[in-house]
Amino acid sequence: MSPDPREARVKRLLEGPYPAVPPDLAAGAAARGDRLLRRRRALRRIGWSLVWAAVVAFVVWASLTGAWSTPSSEVSPPW
Repeated sequence: MSPDPREARVKRLLEGPYPAVPPDLAAGAAARGDRLLRRRRALRRIGWSLVWAAVVAFVVWASLTGAWSTPSSEVSPPW
């Protein structure tokens, strides 16, 4: 059975010289992660603020219009 060429290539890659890693790679990744976290946190705060504003607006509307009270009948029943 002949050896798998992909396996031989992977072994050569693992044995060979490793590529140089840029010195600012970790700092750049950390800065990008911080930006993503800040953006997510801001979007979450905006979302919750909108939800609370909608709840407050609904409660104010319902209390002013009496949304759950039964309407008074304008026509009296016949006698």
